[in-house]
Amino acid sequence: MTAQRTPPLTGVTVLELGSFMAAPFAAMQFADLGAEVIKVEHPAGGDPVRQTGPFLGTESSPFVRINRHKRSVALDLKSPDTRPAFLRLVERADVLIENLRPGAMRRLGLGYPELREINPRLVYASASGWGQDGPLANLPGLDIMAQARSGLMSITGHPGGPPAKVGVPICDLVCGLYLALAVTAALRERDRSGTGQYIDVSLFEAGASFAVWEAGKYFATGEVGGPLGSAHQSNAPYQAVHSSDGYVTVGAITPRNWQAFCHTLGLTRLLEDPRYADAFSRLQNRAELIETIEAVTSTLSTAEIVERLNRAGVPCAPIADYAEVFTDEHLTARGFFWDAPHPTLGPVRQLGSPMRLSETPLRRAHAGPVLGADTRQVLLAAGCSAAEIDHLVASGAALTEDVGDPTSPAVTTTPGR
Repeated sequence: MTAQRTPPLTGVTVLELGSFMAAPFAAMQFADLGAEVIKVEHPAGGDPVRQTGPFLGTESSPFVRINRHKRSVALDLKSPDTRPAFLRLVERADVLIENLRPGAMRRLGLGYPELREINPRLVYASASGWGQDGPLANLPGLDIMAQARSGLMSITGHPGGPPAKVGVPICDLVCGLYLALAVTAALRERDRSGTGQYIDVSLFEAGASFAVWEAGKYFATGEVGGPLGSAHQSNAPYQAVHSSDGYVTVGAITPRNWQAFCHTLGLTRLLEDPRYADAFSRLQNRAELIETIEAVTSTLSTAEIVERLNRAGVPCAPIADYAEVFTDEHLTARGFFWDAPHPTLGPVRQLGSPMRLSETPLRRAHAGPVLGADTRQVLLAAGCSAAEIDHLVASGAALTEDVGDPTSPAVTTTPGR
């Protein structure tokens, strides 16, 4: 039996100056992959997500999940007293991730040009609403604004309905994933060149990058897409249809699946109808097609439709709410959910990482840290003296919080595929 190896990014040190979603979500990917992630927060409250409910005791439930495996160092970077300590952290870091307003780090004297002089190998990554330059750069940019300007809200919802955003903060989250991918690429390049580089990723461009079908249509024909409810832009039937007790999603778009779909639901007459002879024809006649399909599906329960179509090999699924998702038999069987220890809360249920590596499994350690839990230990390791740290704490420029070891008992890795 081969000995279990350490997570793939063990030995990489990441500084996170992040709040809310994009940078913290990116840094969580690195923490899951084994990197040491040091979350630098303001002593007065820290990341604003700490004040976001619901709460477990005094701790934010969302915070202890999106900030798992990280260490919290509470420093007021606006105080000149903290500069030497922070620069010591920069000297030993491989990566810095931040999502402050463009220009904020430069005004603190902590922009990429300044930190590159201290650590030429540093990969410095910035997430922002609109990017570091351009006409919108200095505007505040939250997820919903990025969803609005990127076109996502123009195609989400039902025809004739009010604007709707994607239910999760998709631009924030995907900006974080793009940031993590870009940093990983920059680390690979640093292996060759020996030097780091600067990375600029925006919520706006992350959202606009999703418009694969819409771009294919617009750049070919000039047609502008609009909201279609659950229907696909280019295929039919590929949407939610009525059942007797709700809705069920179906995707019978290949010739084989279309034939199996019709046979399974007693709609074989559609196979002879020229309006539905091929995928393009079905799309052009979607309204009539769905009406005909729903005349059958609305007489069957969701469970009956799913059972029949699954047996026939036709893609389909019920529409689950999150109570069903978080207790899902398949996700549970694959060990997707797990409990992370926390020094004051005990076990905290976590969403697993979708990444499964067979040889270098991901880390499963502790939940998000208490504010300032690691300030003293991290700064001592970086070369600060106990007297320096005491001075920062006494002046209010730093916060330390001794909460004990959060990592025991911990499951250290997640199984590979």
